[in-house]
Amino acid sequence: MKFYPLKFKPIFKQRIWGGQKLREVFNKDIPPFEKIGESWELADLPDDKSVIANGELAGQTLNSAIEKFPEEITGNKNFKGPFPLLIKFLDAEDILSVQVHPDLETCRRLGEGEPKTECWYTISAEKGAVIYKGLKKGVTKQQFAEAIKNGNVDKMLQKVPVEAGQCHFLPAGTAHSIGAGLLIAEIQTPSDTTYRVFDFNRVDDSGKPRPLHIEQALESINFDMDSTKLPVTTIGRLVDCEYFKIDKGHQAVNCEVFISSGKMKTLIFLTGAGTILSYQRREGSHIEFGAGDTLLIPAAYEGAIRFTDDTQYLTVTSGSPLKGS
Repeated sequence: MKFYPLKFKPIFKQRIWGGQKLREVFNKDIPPFEKIGESWELADLPDDKSVIANGELAGQTLNSAIEKFPEEITGNKNFKGPFPLLIKFLDAEDILSVQVHPDLETCRRLGEGEPKTECWYTISAEKGAVIYKGLKKGVTKQQFAEAIKNGNVDKMLQKVPVEAGQCHFLPAGTAHSIGAGLLIAEIQTPSDTTYRVFDFNRVDDSGKPRPLHIEQALESINFDMDSTKLPVTTIGRLVDCEYFKIDKGHQAVNCEVFISSGKMKTLIFLTGAGTILSYQRREGSHIEFGAGDTLLIPAAYEGAIRFTDDTQYLTVTSGSPLKGS
């Protein structure tokens, strides 16, 4: 078969802190009147697998398509899953819990979970919006544990004002929280291991507090990290780590960008619209996109992006996890 850019059916996640902004900004077909906090755009986890929405592979999961065509999609004929990225849109109408994701060493020590490194690209931010990103300088494990008992964990964290267009990198082991009024694109390693350590004393719809994972969180937090040195970027190469690289692009109306074959890439369109044109002239070879779309470009694909509107987008390529076994 001839390979083409893959679109996927989003997986919506109801969250206590979510809202309806994914419908308002990106026209996502989310359930009305529900608090939808996450739209998983590209996923290959045991319980959540993205389903292809277009072309000859429509109806198949990304995982099954890669099993059949590993070299054509990933560029490596020996590639074994899972897919090395998890890509989401987050609508934080309310503040998220204070949480942490473990690194590989911690997962091995605890005997559970999957490591998770992530970054947040801020799509929109209400006035005064903040994130909590790492610990204040000098905070010890003992002090943090005491803050958990006293209910003032947020006082231990670096409170960082955020604006649209910023990208914040958060390696595994970083205690963090997303404040209210933020719409974010999250790019991360394929893990849903989250240890919640503080939830601002709120309760769910049944009147019960959400579960906390205090012991695991205290084991996972990197208390030696200097969070003030975690990068914040706005242009060009936003992230360059061992797991993924992210580049920000901005193209005007009627511009055209060549897509070369040989390397799989993921495109996240933040604004604008256009068409991806295949050089293999055949029916269905042109793929239209708009703001809020995430497309996987197989390694075997070659073509061009033609922009019909002023467009901002992210290009994500995978790092070492693409190695075959």
